[in-house]
Amino acid sequence: MNPGDLPGTRTGVGASLERKEDDRLLRGEGCYVGDLRLPGMLDVAFHRASHAHARLRGVTPPAEHAHAVYTMADLDGVAPIRAVSGLPGFKASEQWPLAREKVRQVGEPIAMCVAATRALAEDIAAQVEVDLEPLPALHDMRTARAERGVRVHEHWPDNVFLETAIDADLAPVRDVAAASVRRRLRTARQSMAPLEGRGVVAQWDARLAQ
Repeated sequence: MNPGDLPGTRTGVGASLERKEDDRLLRGEGCYVGDLRLPGMLDVAFHRASHAHARLRGVTPPAEHAHAVYTMADLDGVAPIRAVSGLPGFKASEQWPLAREKVRQVGEPIAMCVAATRALAEDIAAQVEVDLEPLPALHDMRTARAERGVRVHEHWPDNVFLETAIDADLAPVRDVAAASVRRRLRTARQSMAPLEGRGVVAQWDARLAQ
């Protein structure tokens, strides 16, 4: 039985809805970012960090493609993404578009390589040389809490970005409860991996810049 066959589910949550896009996608007639080609359009590929934690000492682009390689130092006036929250004790951090001074995760973008085709952009990215000074990596959350000498963000006193405590007196409930269970829980690292790819095509319109 389909969810849409259940009473009250022919509309709204759980309804079996007719899919309108399947025909064109199954026939290879879908349009994706990779299918779009505009006049003068360029492709970009990134050289990414191979270390989870390291000082970024320098970036050397291939001599013949130096004009096509950009680092954070070239992005004058570009501000970082700053995570803020009104929650008590929340520690703010800055995420730069390209690595600045150090890398904090494997795969963090360091250099942006621009070329006429995606293949050439990837070839240029592969030729970029990066000088990284490895730092101790914190791969376990318990170690990260205990190790104060190694900090992901130097301006933080520790590696805990948010700690929430619930101040409640549970004694009255515990005294009459049939059972009392105590558990210490920990979770694995989380990485959001949506099915949809992240891509964008941008076109400069001089008329809108006036």
